[in-house]
Amino acid sequence: MRMDAIVAGVGMTRFGKHLDTGLKALGAEAAKAALSDAGLGVGDIEAAYVGNAVAGLLTGQECIRGQVILRSIGLGKVPVVNVENACASASTAMQQACAMVTAGCYDVVLALGVEKLYHPDKTKSFAAFSGAVDVEALAGIMAALRGAEASKPKLSGGESDAPKRSMFMDIYAAAARSHMARYGTTREQFAAIAAKNSQHGSLNPRAQFREALSIEEVLAAPMIADPLTRPMCSPIGDGAAAVVIVSPRKARELGIRRPVRIAASVLRSGWDHGIDEPGTVEVCAKEAYEQAGLGPSDVSVIECHDASAPAELMAYESLGLCAKGDGGKLVDSGDTWLSGRIPVNPSGGLLRKGHPVGATGIAQIVELSEQLQGRSAPRQVDGAKVALAHNGGGNIGTDAAAMCVTILTV
Repeated sequence: MRMDAIVAGVGMTRFGKHLDTGLKALGAEAAKAALSDAGLGVGDIEAAYVGNAVAGLLTGQECIRGQVILRSIGLGKVPVVNVENACASASTAMQQACAMVTAGCYDVVLALGVEKLYHPDKTKSFAAFSGAVDVEALAGIMAALRGAEASKPKLSGGESDAPKRSMFMDIYAAAARSHMARYGTTREQFAAIAAKNSQHGSLNPRAQFREALSIEEVLAAPMIADPLTRPMCSPIGDGAAAVVIVSPRKARELGIRRPVRIAASVLRSGWDHGIDEPGTVEVCAKEAYEQAGLGPSDVSVIECHDASAPAELMAYESLGLCAKGDGGKLVDSGDTWLSGRIPVNPSGGLLRKGHPVGATGIAQIVELSEQLQGRSAPRQVDGAKVALAHNGGGNIGTDAAAMCVTILTV
């Protein structure tokens, strides 16, 4: 559906390791910041959509996560909808909030994403990701991934290391090897993406990791799943992000200066399709561009789902920034750096800003809203007028289980 909704305020915590901070405190910090940014109070919220992926597994908080978090800031009585959609939980919550405002059901809606992934037992954190695939097919998936890894020269990070990492790194590694074999993409190009995002993340005070890395340092880091070294893999993390969505009428009433408009937000699930047929990203992006009346060349800045460095490179192709197979060439051009033609992940992306999965999608919207309003120094993209967020989650077959592409404009 076409969207007619405005970002009134944004807020987020720093992403990182918050072992002593609970879901309620993290969510409250982000929600309060977004309300303050919007110049609104808790009593102005008419409904809330709360994204979270794995709190039930990691903290034991099931069923009423959003109500528990928001009651802690005094928000009750209004409808609270809990959204669980893998790594796309937060973007799904925001898309639904925008849809309800567009439909005229509410004038002011809070969308919140929050996650705690750090746990004293790290294997428990990584095990949570195995629920983001078809668990009835899990044994076969793992056997296929082990077989694919075993066919490659042994560097490090083999089968015995599997419990020490998310299974999705094995999925991304397999996709990376396929792209390398088919298009000649190189490890150095994947490393260049990780280095770029580390440079961007070093400028972001809310990023989980702020050390700037060179391509050589990325390549020299420990191997996780061939060809992915540690900086090419997004870390687990804790954090929260929130956005207040209002109707155009409410935005005028509030006197919002330089309002950020949600021009399109497309949510789809994956389906069974051929390896060379358009998948969720291509279909969502095409629909979003059409809804917004824009194309890839109109986009000023992008926050994409770089759960791994190869995932960002493949997103370049799927979002129409370059032709299929030319992602490596786009990397080499330098166009996706902060000073380039189309900066990607000025926040540092998932690789450096961090990836508390249930918060990531809204964190992208926070970054892009601030970019469009000129509030992102020292990583500000000059003249940013159109922004795109790409956030997916889960995996079934050869595609993401959930995908959301959102376009914002000023």
